[in-house]
Amino acid sequence: MDPIKVVSLYCFKELDSVNRKRQNVLRFCQDSGVKGLIILAQEGINGTIAGSIKKVDLTIKYFMNEFNCDELNLKQSFSSKNPFGRIKVRIKKEIVTSGMSELSAHDQAGRYVEPSEWNELILDKNVVTIDTRNDYEVSIGTFQGAINPSTDNFADFPNWWRENRQKYEGKSIAMFCTGGIRCEKATKFLLKEGVKNVYHLRGGILNYLENYTGANCQWKGECFVFDQRVSVGQNLEEGSCNLCFACRHPLRPNELYSSYYEEGVSCHRCYKETSESRKEGFRERQRQIRLSDQRGEKHLKYF
Repeated sequence: MDPIKVVSLYCFKELDSVNRKRQNVLRFCQDSGVKGLIILAQEGINGTIAGSIKKVDLTIKYFMNEFNCDELNLKQSFSSKNPFGRIKVRIKKEIVTSGMSELSAHDQAGRYVEPSEWNELILDKNVVTIDTRNDYEVSIGTFQGAINPSTDNFADFPNWWRENRQKYEGKSIAMFCTGGIRCEKATKFLLKEGVKNVYHLRGGILNYLENYTGANCQWKGECFVFDQRVSVGQNLEEGSCNLCFACRHPLRPNELYSSYYEEGVSCHRCYKETSESRKEGFRERQRQIRLSDQRGEKHLKYF
């Protein structure tokens, strides 16, 4: 069986007629059989799609033409099965919710750093490295020595920075995220806040894991991804983590042995947070998933 190509992409590009573009994109993806999630806003496009190599490549060409984007900031990997069950195209206020409404596409972002130069930068004692992702993402992997803001959502980052900025006064700041899109905004925000030297990893963690070839790899663990692979490791190979479908947190293999873990129902993080009636609802959902699997059908859990 031919491998499934998975492509993450984003482009900051002022769009008009967003509703019409949504219909065009949805129709093209449905006709081509490409699946995934695409987010559109007046500031651009963000998403992940998956399908056969030929169909995904044609879809990327279509996106570049439809949105008049010369660069879609692509990160590609391969999977044995499609990590999505359908195509969904959503319209939002931002292509990544940031809570930084004061920023514009014309604001200066931080300086890009290539994967080959990233280690040298973050090992510099005068550089503070900040992981801009959410706490549940950081829990399964991050760069050695990186600061975890412990945020639940990216929109919490501005408040975290303003509460903690004095700790990093006079330091250069290096930032990273999954694919680079959150850092496009986070670095703009820090520059507006008066930080002089701000850097971010070009293409994010995915680019580093795909292209870093040195022996002194500074990445520890796996990288959370927003599809049914759950996580990826070096060379973007599918990782070992599972997902708790009750609370949506990634779980390392050893966490599946917790007495609180029940597939599709609960894990050690959420067991005490849900009522027994809610757990029964999750159990029924899990039963429907098993029945779908037995019939060779894809349940909506695969989206």
